[in-house]
Amino acid sequence: MHAVTLAGSVARASRSERLLGIAAEYLCVRHVRVDRIAVRELPPAALMHGDATDDAIVRAIDLVAQADVVIVATPVYKAAYSGVLKAFLDLLPQNALRDKAVLPIATGGSTAHMLAVDYALKPVLAALGARYVLGTVYVVDSDFAFIEGAGFQATNDVERRLDEGLAHLVKALHWTRQRKAGAALSPHVDSA
Repeated sequence: MHAVTLAGSVARASRSERLLGIAAEYLCVRHVRVDRIAVRELPPAALMHGDATDDAIVRAIDLVAQADVVIVATPVYKAAYSGVLKAFLDLLPQNALRDKAVLPIATGGSTAHMLAVDYALKPVLAALGARYVLGTVYVVDSDFAFIEGAGFQATNDVERRLDEGLAHLVKALHWTRQRKAGAALSPHVDSA
C-alpha cells in the first residue's frame, strides 16, 4: 500500500507540515509506504511556468500516480488554500486522483476559514478525479504550541482528530485496493 503526503505550505516549520509528519508516522507504523512531496521544494520556475516536463515535477506527478491515497495539507491564506499548492495541482493530469482516497488537512488562524477547504480545495480535488474525499481535518493555529528546537506541537485534541481522519483513510486505502483488485478481475465488456 502506498500513500503520498502533499505539503502546500511555503514554510518548512509549519503547522500543516507538522500534521503531515504525524500522519506519515501513523501510516508507517501500519506498514503503509509513504512518500512525501513538499511543493515548496519543487523548482519555482517550473511551477510558475506550468512546466510539467521538468524532471522534479515529473517525479512528483509520478508519485501521485502511484499512490493509493493522497494526504493534502495546506495553510489557509486569504480564505483559500496556498498558491504554491494550486500551482502544483494545476500540473497534475485531469484524472490524477481517480480511484484514490484523499484526506485534506488545513490549518488556519481561526474557525472562520474552516469552509475554505469545502469551497476552494475540494472542488479542485474533484476536478482531478477524486471521488472519495474524506472529511477535512481543520486545525486552528491556537491548537499548536511552538517549542524551541522541536517546532510546532499539536494538542492532544488535534492528534485525536487527526487519528480519526487517518483511521478513515486506512479504511479507504483498503477499499481502494479492493476496488482496484476487483476491477482487474472483472471481465471487460465492450459496448460496440
